Amino acid sequence: MRRGTFKDETVDYAAVGATQAPDLMQYPPERSTPAEESWRIGSGEARFQTASESLLAWVAQKGADLTVKDVRPASGPMYSGVSFDAEGNPIAPSSSEVEQRFDTDGTPFVAAGTTIVVEGRVKGFNADGELRVIFAVEEPRRVGFALGTVGGSVVSGEESFMLEWHDNDEVWFTVRAFDRPVAILYRMLPTLVRRRRRELFTRYLRAISPLYTTPA
Repeated sequence: MRRGTFKDETVDYAAVGATQAPDLMQYPPERSTPAEESWRIGSGEARFQTASESLLAWVAQKGADLTVKDVRPASGPMYSGVSFDAEGNPIAPSSSEVEQRFDTDGTPFVAAGTTIVVEGRVKGFNADGELRVIFAVEEPRRVGFALGTVGGSVVSGEESFMLEWHDNDEVWFTVRAFDRPVAILYRMLPTLVRRRRRELFTRYLRAISPLYTTPA
């Protein structure tokens, strides 16, 4: 089991970890637009394990037509630390160290404290930004992480990606987010925030779900 959380003052929003709040959709952080979607992406342990490996290798982001670069693991030893359970409750820290893993191309896997730079476009608008992994969790039936904005993005906020292998053998992929507009255009036209989010959710699902896989 791996758990980790990283909190740092350099993120550009205050409600760190709020994507794990059960009442996010009813009470989002101030001036933020919340969003949540869940999809059944298959069933069985093999489906869960495959999706988990993909998720931790940044496939959701890469498959969303975003370029992931400048992946920088947190400085110092990695550790199992405070995380959140399925109900959003914090879990006490542990002192055991966590080994850093890498994708086949040498890119570090998702880990608490990792900072990345993403570049791309969503609905014709800039989607560049610097993001930090706020927490990461790997459990036998639950794997996921949350990304928080550090700077350079048109919105400020957090998004979490969670895979769960339920007792009925179904595998579900859930994405939750809250966004506060930063760019002038997004502040003037808040509907663009919702459009941006809907498009990103669709892209994430297509990246992780085998139902959207196309033959090579």
